[in-house]
Amino acid sequence: MSSPPDFNQMQFDNYRDERPSEQAAPVVQQRRRRSLLPWLFILLLLSGAALVLYELSTAHYQSTEISAYAKKLTYKLQSGPTEQVSYPIAGPFDQRLGYSKLPKFIPALTQRNFVVEQQAAFSPEMLFYTQLGFFPPYREKAQGGLLIGDCRNEELFSFSHPQRVYKHPAEVPAVVRDSLLFIENRKLLTSPARANPAVDWPRFMMAAVSQVTKVLNLEGQSAGGSTLATQIEKYRHSPQGLTQGFTDKFLQMVSGSVRAYRYGADTSLTRHEVVLDYLNSVPLSSAPGFGEVHGVGDALWAWFGTDFSRFNQVLNAEATEQNKSLRGLALRQVLALMIAQRRPSYYLLQGHDDLEQLTNSHLRVLANAKVIDKDLADSAMSQRLLFKGGKAPGIKQDAQTLKGINVARGRLGTLLNQQLYDLDRLDLTAKVSLHHELQQKVSHYLNSLASPVVAEKVGLLGEKLLSASNTDKVTYSFTLFEKTPGGNRVRVQTDNTDQPFDLNEGSKLELGSTAKLRVLTTYLEIVAELHDSFIDELPENLLNLEIAPNDHLTRWAATYMAHTADRDLSKMLDAALQRTYSASPVERFFTGGGLQVFNNFQKKEDSRVPTVLESLKESINLPFVRIMRDIVSYSSSYQTAGSTSLLLKNDKDPRREEYLRRFADKEGSSFLQRFWRKYQKKTEEDRLNTFFEGLKQTPDRLAAVHRYLLPESDFAKFSAFLQQRLPEENLTVKDIDELYNKYGPGKFSLMDQGYIARVHPLELWLLSFMQQNPQATLTEAVNASAEQRQQVYRWLFRTSNRSARDTRIRIMLEVEAFLDIHQRWKKLGYAFDHLVPSLGTALGSSGDRPASLAELIGIIQNDGMLLPTVRVDQLHFAANTPYEVKLKYQPNEAQRVMKPEVARALRFALSQVADGGTARRLQGSFTKADGSPLVIGGKTGTGDNKMATQVIRGRTVQSTTINRTATFVFYLGENHFGTLTAFVPGKGAEDFSFTSALPLQVLKGMAPILSPYIQQGQLCR
Repeated sequence: MSSPPDFNQMQFDNYRDERPSEQAAPVVQQRRRRSLLPWLFILLLLSGAALVLYELSTAHYQSTEISAYAKKLTYKLQSGPTEQVSYPIAGPFDQRLGYSKLPKFIPALTQRNFVVEQQAAFSPEMLFYTQLGFFPPYREKAQGGLLIGDCRNEELFSFSHPQRVYKHPAEVPAVVRDSLLFIENRKLLTSPARANPAVDWPRFMMAAVSQVTKVLNLEGQSAGGSTLATQIEKYRHSPQGLTQGFTDKFLQMVSGSVRAYRYGADTSLTRHEVVLDYLNSVPLSSAPGFGEVHGVGDALWAWFGTDFSRFNQVLNAEATEQNKSLRGLALRQVLALMIAQRRPSYYLLQGHDDLEQLTNSHLRVLANAKVIDKDLADSAMSQRLLFKGGKAPGIKQDAQTLKGINVARGRLGTLLNQQLYDLDRLDLTAKVSLHHELQQKVSHYLNSLASPVVAEKVGLLGEKLLSASNTDKVTYSFTLFEKTPGGNRVRVQTDNTDQPFDLNEGSKLELGSTAKLRVLTTYLEIVAELHDSFIDELPENLLNLEIAPNDHLTRWAATYMAHTADRDLSKMLDAALQRTYSASPVERFFTGGGLQVFNNFQKKEDSRVPTVLESLKESINLPFVRIMRDIVSYSSSYQTAGSTSLLLKNDKDPRREEYLRRFADKEGSSFLQRFWRKYQKKTEEDRLNTFFEGLKQTPDRLAAVHRYLLPESDFAKFSAFLQQRLPEENLTVKDIDELYNKYGPGKFSLMDQGYIARVHPLELWLLSFMQQNPQATLTEAVNASAEQRQQVYRWLFRTSNRSARDTRIRIMLEVEAFLDIHQRWKKLGYAFDHLVPSLGTALGSSGDRPASLAELIGIIQNDGMLLPTVRVDQLHFAANTPYEVKLKYQPNEAQRVMKPEVARALRFALSQVADGGTARRLQGSFTKADGSPLVIGGKTGTGDNKMATQVIRGRTVQSTTINRTATFVFYLGENHFGTLTAFVPGKGAEDFSFTSALPLQVLKGMAPILSPYIQQGQLCR
């Protein structure tokens, strides 16, 4: 920069410094010079005009400057997460491919133990550019969609949207390209090499004048200024795919211009890409039975049922008399789509006649302009559009892998909170834990069992199995887990149905004797607890402990510890397995609010007094009913601090009232917190469903709680509720009316309602409170329940009849005991929110889920450590885009939920089931690579789920079959475990008498398929 002028050295001669003398000097006339400024202005104007004309014809300067700027708009994939990224918000393209959802996906996934391995980071210029609202310049994908790979990265599922696209300019028929350009952007491919495809200045100026005349209410023809490039920016990235003002138009033009010059000053390649992108992605409404339609390829199929390959073949072929009609129809269809994009929902769904007329008009214009020949135009105009859309693209995989695909898609949909339709259209590659090849083989095997010939070959026909006439009526469901250092990975999850419902994870079934495994687990855990309590006690102290009369477990543990010299836990657990229980079915048990009787599977077992281990090995019922009774007694014994049974010690104790008050407050608050955790994250509907499903379904119980919880419900809703819950009861209108009035609001107290329903009264109260106060907190619920907590326990002593009082106390004790048992089961994977407070739970009456039992087996196999279940290993969003991010599942640390000694005792017990017990038919089926036997263990169970229709003196004398199940939950060697379930739903189950021998035989037949993979060690190295 030059220094400022020195004013002291400058001469200023354009002013007067003295007054002139009175004597005038002689006047000399000078010629006035003409100013050059006008000429300079004209020259400047002409130069500017020439420069503008030069720029308009060559785009030299904008191509140079914009391309230089575009080179700075970059992104780079780097390790770990980054904040140097700006995600789009509202564009349909960005929403469909999931780019605008990533700000929600990533935090939600990190909360579920996913970590960001790599993420694209914007350059500072790119970040600033996008934060201004412009769309980042990169090669956008013609197709997006979900790709799922298995644990070995083999393709399990692939979906592309749109399905039908042009991949190269040479594939586009010339007549399609030329017609499109004539209608939308005539000079796009004939402009100079540096031309900006996003802005057609003459057309833009005409559009601007058109808008001005419209504002001034002047007459004139409307003109559009959008090029194909700006239209693409609009329908991909502008809110709702629309231009809603000058700002939107400005963002489209600038973004389109920068995108055009991202390769450099020469836009020749970019302009051909614009044609391809428009044809492949133009939005053309949503077709019934198909969904959203993008691109002419999918549109031809969705709206006219025209095969895309055939369409291109016809229009690329040389015109002949034979193909004249086909070429005319093809041209008419694609031209109609080009026109329909202006108002796609109207023209393609309603205004078919208007679209026909516009198509004919455009055909005449194209023919007159020599864009298409007259014969082709005449052929096209002689035909009519026939809307007969094709069906939506389905999953192309075979039936054997369909179940695995549905499982994987369902898991991803839950993980990302996306419907399957939206999930399939995300730009996402996922790696799941399934083993595709093994999944296919197992699926094919299970499907083949519907054939009587195959079933006979596998050994499924015979007593306690199937007959040749009903092999196709059984559903088989199989899941195989592999224990790995990073968690239990699901390698196979399949069944022989074509339905998306998954029996393993989506069901609640009565799985019969598999519940004995949970009972045995609780039994041994209690023994371990007692061992820890008594380990340091002197023998004389143990022998003098005050123990409740019915607490047989505590008494046995104290006696054992007092007399043994070796207090090792493993030996005590072995001794506990050798305790004996009677198998006699003669006794009637007070449980579930009344007297119940139970039977063994075989009559010859009735006279036995087997050990606990023998009872598990041979699956004898009555010993487990009695073990469960001991567990209930332990849970409500004197040794349990704060137990209600303490209130029964001395009715006349003068301190009883004060104790009762404090006890009610503490105990009631504790139960209230349990119920709060059970319901707090559920909707109103889910809360009620959970509660009702936990009830024994009888008219009185359901009526009582419905009228209490929904007092405003009218008779019609009450009637519909009972009929839905009790379809087999055949209740008459009179019956329902009596129930409606009998249990009306105020007819019974809260405590009586709980007694009628056989539920804890505070659970009823809390549900009602949450119905009326959906936003309330736990603290507010506790404060509001002060009176109810006192009443729930004080009523026990207001009944004058001692026998009646004791009956109610026993019911309450059992309800509370099963709440404690439920917490124990929940810790070990039990999937449901409640247990039926009945000893029948020991035989499966509370229901279970095969996958939940498998989780328990995994804990036992892993020495009491709970490993996380892994189904999705990696997620890769938006590959090769500025929004790319790779996430990997990082499971939690293994958690100890069971003492290792207990796990080893259970593993041994389960091995005895397969070694001479109810699973003995598997002996020798599985071997190691060296030929030696593979250690197998598990538990069988048969569930004959019936609804009692007549009960006399605690015995069911008439019933209706609801379904039949048979399950085997197992471990194979050191690293694999799973479940296999056979299931027959509905009344058709009455025709079946199979036992757990059926899934055992199915698994035996599967051994040749599984063994080679299991012998490899890790399935997915």
